[in-house]
Amino acid sequence: QVQLVESGGGSVQAGGSLRLSCAASGYSFSRYRMGWFRQVTGKERERVAIVGSDRSTSYADSVKGRFTASRDNAKNTLYLQMNSLKPEDTAMYYCAAWDSIYAWAVPKYWGQGTQVTVSS
Repeated sequence: QVQLVESGGGSVQAGGSLRLSCAASGYSFSRYRMGWFRQVTGKERERVAIVGSDRSTSYADSVKGRFTASRDNAKNTLYLQMNSLKPEDTAMYYCAAWDSIYAWAVPKYWGQGTQVTVSS
């Protein structure tokens, strides 16, 4: 059974930093890309960052230069370092995992989410 468990969310003032972690189990972690998404209540889920199996990364324009996604295959853990946080970064953040190498595939597995709240 695949499990993705996020941690590290919380409340922080604008300009602050947080580091999210996503621990994966029951999953061939190193084989597939993984990513971070976020969602504000009443809005669509937004892609934040994707980390490929080769550790390549891509980011949403809104977080480029402020967020850094990475993975530690030895620990089966995905990370999201968030710096220079803004109130508009406030959202529930979800970890996602694919089980396909195809570019058109959508994530197969999702974590339960961790709340990030940034106050001005």
